Amino acid sequence: MKRASKGDVIFDSIKWIFLAVVVFVTLYPFYYVLIQSLSQGMSALTDNVIFYPKKLTLENYIPFFTDEKWKTAIFISVFRTVTGTAIGLMFTCLVSYSLSFKDLAFRKFYFTILIISMYFSGGIIPYYMLLKNLNLFNTFLVYIIPGALNIFFVMVGISFFREIPQELFDSAHVDGANDFIIFWKLVLPVSKPFLATIALFLGVEHWNAWFDSAFFVQKPELKTLSFLMMQIVNKNQISGSVSAGAAAYKSSMITSFSLQSAAMIIAVLPIICVYPFLQKYFVKGMMIGSVKG
Repeated sequence: MKRASKGDVIFDSIKWIFLAVVVFVTLYPFYYVLIQSLSQGMSALTDNVIFYPKKLTLENYIPFFTDEKWKTAIFISVFRTVTGTAIGLMFTCLVSYSLSFKDLAFRKFYFTILIISMYFSGGIIPYYMLLKNLNLFNTFLVYIIPGALNIFFVMVGISFFREIPQELFDSAHVDGANDFIIFWKLVLPVSKPFLATIALFLGVEHWNAWFDSAFFVQKPELKTLSFLMMQIVNKNQISGSVSAGAAAYKSSMITSFSLQSAAMIIAVLPIICVYPFLQKYFVKGMMIGSVKG
């Protein structure tokens, strides 16, 4: 085995030091928020929290799981994410799969509508009036229907479905399979990278969405977790963001920043837990359309 030269050793050392610095700079902000959320608020204010929690505690998370408002918001966000992702995935697959066929009637017309709607928007006022005329205000459907079809994901799906060999469809037709069976038993099983990638993007989008909850929903029982967390993060004082009893309990132990840290951890934790299961498909899905147009 050839012995590494002095120059190679120096280069490798610099490379690993640089990578270690990049990893530290990338991960430490998240780690800092985590240890702040696990520290007793007043102790974290008096002692610098750098590498480990001060007076380890879970009291910063208690309001999010004991207050009825927060428990309802968690349910609404989970239900919205699951429902919105499933419906968005279904419509995206159906539309993109249909438009991937070059002999589809009025295909150019459909493409024109999609391209125009992707690059041009009517604006917030027409959007507001449309939702109002559809009676979607103060309903759960305002979270689902407007985002049921993402044009960009449709374009990605068209690129993916075009890469499926035509011979697979021809052999399936010869065996007597109809279009529904081909789509369900042939196309979807080979589309796992695409489905996993789109599902991850849709899930993150629905989980983090707060704009529609802020402007199109006034009912407290329909507010999402992201909206309440935005209120927490943007407030300098915790009063009004939790129940009066919980606020009185916190006054001596929990600070505004420790509560904000707990809110941020709760916001990102579900995505971190889901991503490892989709990673092997996500890497493949990110390459969709990079070779063939």
